[in-house]
Amino acid sequence: MTPTGQTARLILKPLALEDAPQIQAVFPQWEIVRYLKAIVPWPYPPDGALTYIRDVALPAIERGEEWIWTLRLKSAPDQIIGSITLANRENDHRGFWLNPAFQGKGLMTEACVWVNDFWFETLGKPVLRVSKAVPNRASIRISEKMGMRFVGHGEKDYVSGRFPSEKWEVTAEEWRGWKRDNRMQ
Repeated sequence: MTPTGQTARLILKPLALEDAPQIQAVFPQWEIVRYLKAIVPWPYPPDGALTYIRDVALPAIERGEEWIWTLRLKSAPDQIIGSITLANRENDHRGFWLNPAFQGKGLMTEACVWVNDFWFETLGKPVLRVSKAVPNRASIRISEKMGMRFVGHGEKDYVSGRFPSEKWEVTAEEWRGWKRDNRMQ
């Protein structure tokens, strides 16, 4: 079961089939998809959001393999501005996207704090690992700000091509320490 979450400015609402039209209207932007895994079709098909939610996301949620939230401002709770996912994969547990109109305001960091807490405190996971395209500096900065450590590199295929990638991680203990230290500042 995926719970609803809240931060100072956001509502994290579990993904639902009825979200498809809004996601379809926002998601197919090059600024959003270029550093996502190459499994995202591009150009994005007219039924891409519906197909993904119905055939991929909701079945993964039902199997207990993924937890997916839409991101909404508390000031506009009916408007989807992005999404964040946690997944029971070996080395890539969290992914996200945000409408470019809302980037650079700390919203994704806020969402990541909430989902990291869910990962460690609710699901009881020992480590959170993420993979980032090296050119995606904004995403890497989020990992750096949140106390994650660089642990390796490789190459991956993204929507915009094959790029060097970085692996980042934080353990449950490190995460709790980061939260404690950042509350004191």
